Amino acid sequence: MAETTTTANPPKAKKPVASAIAPAFETPKFELPKFEIPKFEIPSMEMPAAFRELAEKGIAQAKENYEKIKSAAEQATDVLEDTYSTASKGCCGYGLKVIEAARTNSNAAFDLMADLMKAKSYAEVVEKSTAYLRAQFESMTAQAKELGEEAQKVASETAEPIKESFSSFGKAA
Repeated sequence: MAETTTTANPPKAKKPVASAIAPAFETPKFELPKFEIPKFEIPSMEMPAAFRELAEKGIAQAKENYEKIKSAAEQATDVLEDTYSTASKGCCGYGLKVIEAARTNSNAAFDLMADLMKAKSYAEVVEKSTAYLRAQFESMTAQAKELGEEAQKVASETAEPIKESFSSFGKAA
């Protein structure tokens, strides 16, 4: 086996030495020429009073129009917030009615299944099924009517603030 020896200090690389010739090869520094910026003085002149009044009237009218637009935008925002709040509450109520109808229908179906399990004959099964279907038809008709009324109520309550704002906007214009 070859024996390797390691030294504690590896050889250091030599640092480049600055020579006396280096300043001769430096790039010359270029500076931008210095110019003075001409000063143009605007002569002060008095604006005629008519122009000043016209400008002041224009500014006053612009401020007034801005206030009107700002007020209208705030009113529209309030109407939209009320509308969304009403719609949200109405949809929640409608959803609860749908859940209630589904619960009623599923309970009736489970009751039918329990009755059918107790039936002694095929005629009794037909009789109970027919009675259930008749009752369900009436129940679902009533539920559909109730849900339709609820949907109509939600729609009218939601649209009412918008109708009122349009009618007041039409009167203001």
